[in-house]
Amino acid sequence: MGHSHPSPRSTGGAPLPEPATPAGRDGLAALLADPGRAVVALDFDGTLAEIVPDPEQARAHPGAVPALVRLAPHLRSVVVITGRPAEVAVRYGGFAGVPGLERLVVLGHYGAERWDAATGAVTAPDPHPGVAAVRAELPGVLASVGAARGVTETGFAEQLHIEEKGDRAVAVHTRRAPDPQAVFEALREPLGRLAERHGLIVEPGRLVLELRPPGMDKGVALNGYLAESNAGPVLYAGDDLGDLAAFGAVEARRAEGLPGLLVCSGSSEVAELAARADLVVDGPKGVVGLLDALADELAPPRTG
Repeated sequence: MGHSHPSPRSTGGAPLPEPATPAGRDGLAALLADPGRAVVALDFDGTLAEIVPDPEQARAHPGAVPALVRLAPHLRSVVVITGRPAEVAVRYGGFAGVPGLERLVVLGHYGAERWDAATGAVTAPDPHPGVAAVRAELPGVLASVGAARGVTETGFAEQLHIEEKGDRAVAVHTRRAPDPQAVFEALREPLGRLAERHGLIVEPGRLVLELRPPGMDKGVALNGYLAESNAGPVLYAGDDLGDLAAFGAVEARRAEGLPGLLVCSGSSEVAELAARADLVVDGPKGVVGLLDALADELAPPRTG
């Protein structure tokens, strides 16, 4: 790529980790050499926020916003891409009205919604009518799956968490069940049929199945944003099956000679993502450490 590797500076923080792949090392070197054109793109749950049994209790790691405040002014922009409604991610992340984050963008519902820090406004197209239809039929489908497993309707409902995502999507979490993976597998086919009946798709994640409109995924959202931003180097960090599409988008850019770095917010639950990453870090704490280390590298040296 013609980029030299900047030598790490000791700034008192943790050293910048070295990617395990040549493409990842090139991506990191390009980001450090040309930060003003670089975009840092981040998933929310499992990447900036710990995965918790109740998704409504998820909050950004306490170091996330301070790290982004230090890093963002050196970059073209920071974008958070999430399956959550944009406004929810902004609230749970604590992103609104923070000096230094004026160029932050949140793409919610896999890009169907957008929140810009510069305006504080959310923009979105009209909702897909299939979401309301699926929401109405979902209790009956879940009850039949529970009955097939020998669990009462009430008992099975207590094993699940239904996450309402406004009028854009609905998600079924199995993390509360005695055997979360078995319940997840039992639900895949019936929820797939329900989604298909109403023109939706099922997006599997970490013990969660989300029913949402087709045509948007994190790869589509990321590609659209990077094109609009005329971005140079890109870093994408995620933790989940839903992030594979964004990894694919960065890999496609790299095949065209555009540098990128793929980061997995380490999880034993999604081995496929870790296997494709250039760099695996220790969950949201590790992501925050990486953002801080990047900020250390890009901050002008202190004088005096």
